[in-house]
Amino acid sequence: MRNNSFDIIVIGGGHAGIEAAASASRMGCTVVLMTMDRNALARMSCNPAIGGTAKGHLVREVDALGGLMGKIADETGIQFRMLNKSKGPAVWSPRCQSDRKLYSEVAVELISSFENITVIENSIVEILIENNVVVGVRTGSGEEIVARAAILSAGTFMNAIMHTGLNATNGGRFGEKPSVGITESLVNLGFISGRLKTGTPPRLKKSSINFNTLEEQPGDTNPKPFSHFTDPVNFPALSQVSCHITYTDSNVHKVLEKGFDRSPMFTGLINGVGPRYCPSIEDKVVRFSDREKHQLFLEPEGLESDQIYVNGFSTSLPAEIQLEALHKIKGLEEVEMVRPGYAVEYDFFPPHQVDSTLETKLIKGLYFAGQINGTSGYEEAAAQGLMAGINAALKIQGRKEFVLKRSEAYIGVLIDDLVTKSTDEPYRMFTSRAEHRLLLRQDNADRRLMNYGQELGLVNFQDAQIVQDREAKIFKGITACKSQKLNAKKINNFLESKGSSIIDSTETIANLCRRPELSLSEILKLDGLSEHVDISPLIEDELAMRQVEIDLKYEGYLKRQEEMIAKMEKYEDHYIPLTLNYLEVKALSTESREKLQKFKPRSIGQASRLPGVTPSDISVLLIYLKR
Repeated sequence: MRNNSFDIIVIGGGHAGIEAAASASRMGCTVVLMTMDRNALARMSCNPAIGGTAKGHLVREVDALGGLMGKIADETGIQFRMLNKSKGPAVWSPRCQSDRKLYSEVAVELISSFENITVIENSIVEILIENNVVVGVRTGSGEEIVARAAILSAGTFMNAIMHTGLNATNGGRFGEKPSVGITESLVNLGFISGRLKTGTPPRLKKSSINFNTLEEQPGDTNPKPFSHFTDPVNFPALSQVSCHITYTDSNVHKVLEKGFDRSPMFTGLINGVGPRYCPSIEDKVVRFSDREKHQLFLEPEGLESDQIYVNGFSTSLPAEIQLEALHKIKGLEEVEMVRPGYAVEYDFFPPHQVDSTLETKLIKGLYFAGQINGTSGYEEAAAQGLMAGINAALKIQGRKEFVLKRSEAYIGVLIDDLVTKSTDEPYRMFTSRAEHRLLLRQDNADRRLMNYGQELGLVNFQDAQIVQDREAKIFKGITACKSQKLNAKKINNFLESKGSSIIDSTETIANLCRRPELSLSEILKLDGLSEHVDISPLIEDELAMRQVEIDLKYEGYLKRQEEMIAKMEKYEDHYIPLTLNYLEVKALSTESREKLQKFKPRSIGQASRLPGVTPSDISVLLIYLKR
């Protein structure tokens, strides 16, 4: 019997699921969020942290578009740090350590505040399809729920198995059951599935660690919030704590090796492919056998928690081996293990099966978001969930789809990589994946994306107006800096004090700002500024001044990237019908025909990025499309 009709069903209440549900709800759709535990929304399965290298960029972009992750991180963060500050601004990445328990509680509270989101505790065993279009789902209790679209964001729960040593338990997270039936339902419809693996380290009892012998890692002295909407006056919201650093050594590695004969990774019990860039400790010992030590970060799970997360010690070795090895590590000689580490093996669907909107190519109205697409990390999941929720709502409302280009956002890079390259291992975002990363900085996410958020109805007018007003200040500030000149007599003493070469007569603020040893804020404090050039708005707005400084210092590089984007734009905007049968285009190489038919690129730009598709194949394709 079918009842309970909704616009959209979101299956899974993790980081992708709550973003999908919230965005679709705020755009006016009725949403049912299916989860096996309503109190586990956005629960942090692994590391209780948000952001990091490139991942912090994703969080800032999700926030600029009106998503939830940055806001929750700011409310629940217990340590904030800006990574890579010794490098250029393109790779500066915000990160925060979160209170695990509080993070989920705030997520539950937020989702509960949406009137048109209904949370139902039940499992889904089948996606209901009629004429290749989603019409609803069937629950584990046999109930059928009707919907016009479905977003599958089941994380690591589909047919999931947890491994510790030779012991295997069904489940996608400690103490939680797997999701069974969905994979089989989709495979019967023609989808291709695969297996991946992720891992988590042991949890330690905080009071049993000797912190006095460890290197302390405090947060930033003046931390900056993730969210553009967080009031800096009341930030941070919680007390701030330090993390600590320790290391493995050859003695630790010898103990770990004793358990290799009972490792599910090395004995063949795990068939899924694990993350290349976040390997288990046993994998590190084997792959990097020449290294005498590996760095570990001891990270608190919360202000009220007595548990410590050992970042860098992910493992599925037998519990007794884990504990013996931990006792060989400095500061952990008498540590108590609250829970051993374990690996999770789960089903995913290679992402060449979704379009750039994250709608599946096989079934209309069905969207995949998060680890089901082969990604790893909360941030990658949240970005996909947001985009899937937006596009499902737009499709139901008969509005134009929303797709971000690679030149517009890391979110665009993420989804384009998945769609054009697919993946057979957990995909993780890095700044090196973005060819235009100097334009896609974390500090200008609001300038790039908040207008989209307003157009979609996810960002209110007042917040978007603040960004637009700041953009006007930035434009005026750059103009003023390029026109305002300073006299040598006024500034040469200052330049000498900074180890900078002196000038003969006059120099513009812009040219002085381009010197790496000089900062714009210092220059604007010098005497000799003309009263005819008003720079007070710039001095009063720290965010605007930072943007002006970056735009001036990197102006040449930014222009080159913009020129490159302009050249490629014609290919990105040259659309290809998804119905095109490439097997009929005989002038294409055999490999190219097979790749194009498999991936079904939506533009010439996407086609050109497919591995195995050559420039001559693109020429053939352009001629064919013209005919």
